[in-house]
Amino acid sequence: MSADGDNHHPQSGLDYLRERLKDWHGSAMAETMNMRLIAVDDGSATFEAFPTPKYYNPQMRLHGGYAATLIDSATGCAVQTKLQAGVGYGTIELKVNYVRKIDAEVGRLLCTGTVIHAGRTMLTADAKLTDENGKLYAHGSGTFLVYPK
Repeated sequence: MSADGDNHHPQSGLDYLRERLKDWHGSAMAETMNMRLIAVDDGSATFEAFPTPKYYNPQMRLHGGYAATLIDSATGCAVQTKLQAGVGYGTIELKVNYVRKIDAEVGRLLCTGTVIHAGRTMLTADAKLTDENGKLYAHGSGTFLVYPK
């Protein structure tokens, strides 16, 4: 989605995201959460993020919404790579499984989303949230509704 809220682009979703990679200017949410898109391909997207105590909950570990946002972003961008020019989408369901606690000591997080099903009106994708060594911290899935041209 562009900064002005426009989901419709004159190029395919994959081409649009590839252009964004060249000159990354994330959304306000991405900037706030210190996350950025680092790779896209047909049916997949990867984000990196750097958690800090700024995002802790009262238990002094990373708030679950941080991981959920990464999973939603990675699955959503993976879905976007499958869309034609001028077609938008939106998350209609998100499921997150937290495997272990996340805190600032974990360091750089990577979240890769992969499309499972690309239908005409609905797409599904899953994602894994890991550290740089591949240790799993959370995983999830999402369902996305295609908005017609």
